[in-house]
Amino acid sequence: MNKLHFIFDKDKKNKKIKKSFFNKYKNYPIKFSKVIIVFGGDGFMLQILKKYQKYNKPFYGINTGTFGFLMNKYRLSDLNKNVERSKSIFISPLQMKVTTKAKKTFSAIAINEISLLRQSKQAASLQIFNGRKIIIKKLISDGVLVSTPAGSTAYNLSVNGPILSLDSKKLAITPISPFRPRRWKGKIVPSSSQIKIKNLNINKRPISVVADNKEVRNVKTVNIKVNNNIQFKLLYDRNNSLTKKIKLEQIKKDVN
Repeated sequence: MNKLHFIFDKDKKNKKIKKSFFNKYKNYPIKFSKVIIVFGGDGFMLQILKKYQKYNKPFYGINTGTFGFLMNKYRLSDLNKNVERSKSIFISPLQMKVTTKAKKTFSAIAINEISLLRQSKQAASLQIFNGRKIIIKKLISDGVLVSTPAGSTAYNLSVNGPILSLDSKKLAITPISPFRPRRWKGKIVPSSSQIKIKNLNINKRPISVVADNKEVRNVKTVNIKVNNNIQFKLLYDRNNSLTKKIKLEQIKKDVN
């Protein structure tokens, strides 16, 4: 039997579920547990992955939120059996290094995507590089995002970005409401890419950057790459794998 550590989102629904599970399962201290069980939605899962990454434990998510793309289906029974039979995947996050107008620097990781967004009524004016090569000289838009395969069915898909398979070793660079060039659809680049995004007009067209749920405002430049030194281990039920979910979303997009 696996030694499990439980983490619950702090809403009314999860408080009730917490009582039910603690009547049936022992909650081991995180240091001595084999698996971290997370109850909540995708947003909560992203927070927990980054907060508890230092323990180097596998995460098994149980969806008590809305969509739960990163999670497994909620079941009260057979939890140990489901965890034992689950399949694991490894995900490396994006790492961003930000320089602001005030010359301050910040860093953060993102499992889904890093989004640059206009901060005022003025559209953003951006220049995007891959290494020393210019991907686009001047993009006027509401913003742009860089997505991992795991995040390609989230915000990236909502702004008509491509769905990437987990084993693609690619990243998606997707514009948000592009104005000039209006028909630019973005670019798929290798996961080894060193992406730099520059604000071409800091004073008149301020922008912010968001790494999953961390925001930095008044951005001058953002450097983005995959941090292969960090690997999150996620566990999925055999009939509910993340790979399968991504393929189903791809089919839906192709049909639409």
